[in-house]
Amino acid sequence: MTAQPAMQSGSERRRAGGGRRGRGTAERQTAPAPAFIERKIPFFDFLSEDQVEAILGEADWMLEVKGIEFRDNPEALRRLADAGADVSDCCVRFPERLARKLAQTCPAEFTQHARNPDRSVRIGGRNQVFASMYGAPFVRDAGGERRYGSMADFNQLAKILHRLPHVHHLGHVICEPVDVPVNKRHLDMVYSLMTTSDKPFLGAITEKDRAQDSVNMARILFGEDRMERDPVIMGNVNTNSPLMIDKVASEAIEVYCGAGQGIVVVPFILSGAMGPVSTAASVAQAIAEGLACAAYSQIVRPGAPFVLGNFLSSMSLKSGAPTFGMPEPVMSNYAIGQIARHLGLPLRCGGSLSASKLPDAQAAAESADSMHSTALAGANFVLHAAGWLEGGLVMSYEKLVIDADRLGMYARMLGGLATDENGLARSAYEEVAHAGHFLGSAHTMANYETAFYESPLSDSESFEQWREGGEKDMQQRAYEYWNRLVAAYERPAIDPATDEALRAYMAKKKESLPDQAY
Repeated sequence: MTAQPAMQSGSERRRAGGGRRGRGTAERQTAPAPAFIERKIPFFDFLSEDQVEAILGEADWMLEVKGIEFRDNPEALRRLADAGADVSDCCVRFPERLARKLAQTCPAEFTQHARNPDRSVRIGGRNQVFASMYGAPFVRDAGGERRYGSMADFNQLAKILHRLPHVHHLGHVICEPVDVPVNKRHLDMVYSLMTTSDKPFLGAITEKDRAQDSVNMARILFGEDRMERDPVIMGNVNTNSPLMIDKVASEAIEVYCGAGQGIVVVPFILSGAMGPVSTAASVAQAIAEGLACAAYSQIVRPGAPFVLGNFLSSMSLKSGAPTFGMPEPVMSNYAIGQIARHLGLPLRCGGSLSASKLPDAQAAAESADSMHSTALAGANFVLHAAGWLEGGLVMSYEKLVIDADRLGMYARMLGGLATDENGLARSAYEEVAHAGHFLGSAHTMANYETAFYESPLSDSESFEQWREGGEKDMQQRAYEYWNRLVAAYERPAIDPATDEALRAYMAKKKESLPDQAY
C-alpha cells in the first residue's frame, strides 16, 4: 500500500484530487438523491419451499419445546403469560405457533419520519434503506492512527453522513465517544444526530433510562402529538444468543414500542459459538429469537413497528475470530430474506462487513460479497452499510465514503433496467448512421448527466493522468474526499426554541447523574 498521506490544510484539501474527476466531484455526488431505495428487480429466492418450511419448523420447535428465556424482567413474563405463553421460571414457550400469530400485527411496511420530510424512509416491502456502521469503539483515518473514538469524531462523522446521498439513515453509535461518561454520552449522541443532520436516526438501548431519554428527546424534537401518530425513532437491540432475551432487549422493546415507535431486534450469532456450525440451524435460531421478540413487541403495543434482524457470521474454528464475506453468512442473508418475506416482516441483515484492519483489497472483497448478498436478499434496513472495519471494532473515515460510493452503485442496480421509450433509445438509432457514433446524438446529450453512475472515488483516467495527479490510491482519494465533504458542510436549520429545549433536557439530566464508566 502507498504510504499514508500527510494531513493537509483546508486549502490543500480543496485543491486535492486534480484532473477532471477531482474537480467538483463531491458537489455532483451530493446532489439530491432518493431518501431510500424502491427496489424494482426480483428478489433472489435461494431456498425451495420445502427448505423454507423445514427452517420454520425448526424455529417453531425451538419456540414451542425448547423455549426462549426472558431474564430479569418479571413484567415481561407476566405479559407473555397473559397472552397465552407457557411460562416456567424465566423460560417462555409459545404453543401452537403463538409467536407467529402474535407477530401478525407487526406492520409489513412503515415510514420512519425524519425532521426533514424529504429524508423520511420507508422500511419493509420492496424498500431498502442503508444506514451507517454502528457501535465501533475505535476510529481510523488515513491522516492518523487507529484510536479511541471521541465526541469530536462522532460529530465529524455525522457531518460526513449528512452529506452522503446514498447513506439514508444515520444509525446511532456512529462511533463510541469514550471521552464522555458512559451514562451520559447517549444524550450527546442523540442530540448530535438530531441537529447535525436532518436524516432519520436510532436511539439508545443499553439501559432503560437511556432508551427513555432518547424517546423523550424525540418528543421535544417532533412534538407529543406527532409521536402518537408516527414512528420517528427506533432502537436497535441484540438478543443474547442462544435463545435468551435479556433485560436490555425486553426493556428496549417496552420503551420504544410502548411509545408507538420502532424496534429492530437482531440475534447476533457466530456459528459455532452462539449457534451451531450448521448455517440452516443458526438461521432457524435467529428466526425463533426474532419471532419471540416480535410477539412481545405486539403484546406491548399491537401495530408497533418491528424489524426482524439477523447478524450471522461464520468464525475461524482455529482461533475463534469472526470471519466476514464468507459463503455461509452470504447464504444466511439469502435464506433469512426469503423467510422474512414469507412471514411478512421487515428485515435487517448484512452490511459492508470485513475483518480487515485497513480499507484494503481484503476489505473490498469481503464487503462486496457481504453487501451484494444483502442487496439481493432484499434487506429492508441495513445497518453497517458503510464504514465497518476490523470485525466492527473500527469506524474508518475512508471506508465510510468508499462504501457509500458502492451503495450508490447498488442503488442503481436495485432500480432495475429501464425499457421505456428513452431506455430503448429508438430515436438515437434513427439519428445515427450505420458505422457512425452516438457521442453527439440528441439522446446522448439529453441523458449524459444521468446515463451512468459516476463514482467520486474510482480512477478511470489514463496512466499518464493518474501519475500527473500524484499517483493516488483509493485510500488517499477517499481521505481527500471526506475532507472536502466536511469543508462544505452546512448545518441544517432547526427551530431555536426546540434546540434550546433539547439542550436544557440534556443539561438537567446530566446534572442529576454522577459520572459513571458503565
